Amino acid sequence: MNPTRCLFITALTFVACSSLAARGDPDLTVYNQDFAVVRETVALDLAKGMNQVRFTNISAHAETDSVILRDPAGKFAIRVIEQNYLSDPLSVGLLLSRSEGKTLDFLVERQGQPPEIVQGKLIRSAYVVHPSGIRRYGRNYYQGQSEFANPGGYPDQPIVEIGGKMRFGLPGTPLFPALADDAILKPTIHWIIDSATAGKLDAELTYVTGGMSWEADYNLVSPKDSDDIDLVGWVTMDNQSGKSFENARIKLMAGDVNRLRGDYEREASFSGARASGRPSPPVAEQAFDDYHLYTLQRPTTLLDRETKQVEFLRAEGVKSLRLYVYDGAKIDRSRYGYSSSDSVRTDRDYGVLCNPKVWIMHEFANTEANQLGVPLPKGRVRFYRSGDDGRLEFTGENMIDHTPRDEAVRVSTGNAFDLVGERIRTDFKIDDHREWADESFKITVGNHKTEPVEVRIVEHLYRWTNWEVTAKSHEFVKTDSQTVEFRITVPADKAEMVTYTVHYSW
Repeated sequence: MNPTRCLFITALTFVACSSLAARGDPDLTVYNQDFAVVRETVALDLAKGMNQVRFTNISAHAETDSVILRDPAGKFAIRVIEQNYLSDPLSVGLLLSRSEGKTLDFLVERQGQPPEIVQGKLIRSAYVVHPSGIRRYGRNYYQGQSEFANPGGYPDQPIVEIGGKMRFGLPGTPLFPALADDAILKPTIHWIIDSATAGKLDAELTYVTGGMSWEADYNLVSPKDSDDIDLVGWVTMDNQSGKSFENARIKLMAGDVNRLRGDYEREASFSGARASGRPSPPVAEQAFDDYHLYTLQRPTTLLDRETKQVEFLRAEGVKSLRLYVYDGAKIDRSRYGYSSSDSVRTDRDYGVLCNPKVWIMHEFANTEANQLGVPLPKGRVRFYRSGDDGRLEFTGENMIDHTPRDEAVRVSTGNAFDLVGERIRTDFKIDDHREWADESFKITVGNHKTEPVEVRIVEHLYRWTNWEVTAKSHEFVKTDSQTVEFRITVPADKAEMVTYTVHYSW
């Protein structure tokens, strides 16, 4: 009997049984949180009443409770009565587990001798079953399954009885009987479908699968004597789903979509570009709900276990500013694990340690006037600069979060070699009865470069929310409710000092 199409009679009704694969090109929407939505067309030939259908090309990491099977044209009223996910495809281990207690032939090959067939009774296969259960229930489940399959501390060791004696390990290559018609070669969904009418239709199958991800990477190049940048953005897609997608139409969703996750899942954006006078990018961006959706402009094949990169953004002559930032307060988080802000307010030693490093920051506006003005998804940003010989040198990298258009991007790329900072507390007074405290600091930045530099000294007024700077050597900018920033110019081979006193009341 042909296994791909069969008719059989049950006590209730006639049931059609068929095995199917996807028809046409698939659609993928890949999220930057390690999952994807798969949409495929499945050709169904249904009898009126109950039908049994097998779909043999689902991913190995499908979330089966997310499966939707429907007639997109709305002409067929189909109802899935039962759905079974068979996720343990045929393997040597699985066949061994099904042969426990049976006598098998083993092909034994020895160097210089003809092959020999040895018969042995398989006592234990040592196969750890239920891989989908391991994915769902995690490490403890896996350990329990391993102990069940391999009692006595002999992991991955089958037991075979040969000639009345037991041995650990297979004596040779096992030879199995021919496959049955119901053998599973790929992860398979088995449906029982109730159809109100008989006929053929192209049904739409949609489901969520794990094992797929994408991320954005940005390469930024500056010339030798300028901080302007040329920017190229790449989409990196990774397919570990256990299924290949031929000529797939791929969309990428950027944003923090809420997902309920099991403990076994790893916690895990993106943008397109447009600019007049430039070639059309291979990725087009659009707003979708409260997120951003990026569509690859041509179908592409994404093989299982393949990583693929596509350029999605190119911009030249982006105005950028290099900043030096000194944030001198070094907070020892392991020492100051306070649960109450009152403890921070009254601890004399809090915040007196000094960080001597001056950070290198790069800042540019994500605006259309600055050759950008597109939503930039979360990703890694790498900076390069041309050297005296014209070759590019790597100067640092960091991550950026999802950045909407018309917002600024500020990225730290390392510590300045020729700049050094020092932060010293010069006075501290507190009166718990009158509920106030005064604290004074002296902050010095030394510049060992041959040209002057501007440094932004950032101070966090962390003791309390009610504060007032009562004395200062330089003007400052209030950047948030408890942060101020002094912007100073430090001459070449010189040092510049900032002092201030802050009064807290509560």
